[in-house]
Amino acid sequence: MNAQDLKNSILQLAIKGKLVEQREEEGTAEELYRKVQREKQRLIEEEKIKNRKKLPEIAEDEIPFEIPDNWKWIRLNDVGITQTGNTPPRKHPENFGDYIPFISPADILNGQINYENNGLSEEGMQKGRVISKNSILQVCIGGSIGKCAINLHKVSYNQQINAIHPILNDYVFIYHVLDSDFFNNAIKSHSTGTATPIINKGAWEKLIIPLPPLKEQKRIVSKVQELIPLIERYGDAYTEVKELNEKFPVEMEKSILQYAIKGKLVEQRDEEGTAEELYKQIQEEKQRLIEEGKIKKQKKLPEITEEEIPFEIPDSWELVRLGDIIELISGQDMPSSMYNEKEKGIPYITGASNIKESKVIINRWIESPRSVALEGDLLLTCKGTVGETAILCEKKVHIARQLMAIRPILCDVNYLEFFINSYINKLKKKAKSMIPGINRKDVLEIIIPLPPLQEQNRIVNGIEEIFPYNKQLMKK
Repeated sequence: MNAQDLKNSILQLAIKGKLVEQREEEGTAEELYRKVQREKQRLIEEEKIKNRKKLPEIAEDEIPFEIPDNWKWIRLNDVGITQTGNTPPRKHPENFGDYIPFISPADILNGQINYENNGLSEEGMQKGRVISKNSILQVCIGGSIGKCAINLHKVSYNQQINAIHPILNDYVFIYHVLDSDFFNNAIKSHSTGTATPIINKGAWEKLIIPLPPLKEQKRIVSKVQELIPLIERYGDAYTEVKELNEKFPVEMEKSILQYAIKGKLVEQRDEEGTAEELYKQIQEEKQRLIEEGKIKKQKKLPEITEEEIPFEIPDSWELVRLGDIIELISGQDMPSSMYNEKEKGIPYITGASNIKESKVIINRWIESPRSVALEGDLLLTCKGTVGETAILCEKKVHIARQLMAIRPILCDVNYLEFFINSYINKLKKKAKSMIPGINRKDVLEIIIPLPPLQEQNRIVNGIEEIFPYNKQLMKK
């Protein structure tokens, strides 16, 4: 339950007579109702308000819930004076000025009114509709239908707002009733229009509300005011906990990856050999591939200096440059005339738009590929959106220049992907330009902790065993 839900629950208790106790000495709502009607009759006789057609009696099937015996169900119009706003003719600029605030729905937000946006001139006020301070303005049309606020100053307002000035009632209590879920649901159920809901004044003032005696109204208002700071503190705490819950799975995933690449996720086993032995095998395999013309000989990468060592690793591991254990294939853009959407040729992968949740999305093909990634390669986005990864399941694809393909040599490609994902923020920091991008050097010179191959496999299995539980947390 968030802070708004808690506030709604408290208002619901208030308008059901369950927030404060009832007291016999405070009289009944029936007595208050009669006083209001006598006062309205006096105002009619003095021609201060117009005589209105009597509203229908409240039927039994209209009553939504029980209220205390000393309360009374009444029509909204019975609690005060209601009216709808209007807008003076805009073709006469002289109607507008700063003599009196002119309120529209956009000026009502979070129970407050902005009085500074628009105003009417003294002449325009004569053509507009004005309501005294300590009334309640409520939006009667559109997506924000139902939002309301108390006006602290005399104002004019437009035709998208209904207003009520309570008579002999606590205006703050009436505001709480109109702000409640109960009343807002009533507005929506009695509004017309589908795309743009609207409730006219006639339907609005016929809505029923529960009325307590005046002194109980004041005690309810005091109790709500007493609870509001607690609700706000609850809201702050709720937001903090929610943010923590949202961050926790993400931070947990990062921690798991860090734990894994530091050699702390699974134990080391002597029988699995050492990374030094694996590294020698990789170099021998690379040399063989170079001699057979299957890969190009690359420039020797710089030695790892003492200052570059990021953290301690197990004795059986080695810190190596990524470029020493992979082949890196850069993408190449092709003119649009060369690719198609008719599944002719092999898939053409352009960039991050083709990678979603580590899966490759195929929507183009090319018959004359130039830069080819193979099944089992790790795709890495390197331009625009940097750092998206996916292990390729297709036999062959052409990759555009927004992508690189990392082809492992005698290494577990899943381990490489997990490592790249753990390193992603560092990669993104290198991508500083109007269109973010990383180059081959940025990737080839990455320092990666290299475990023996069998330990790589066990690390991958360990992560894949934990991650599903973490993803469940992300969905909650």
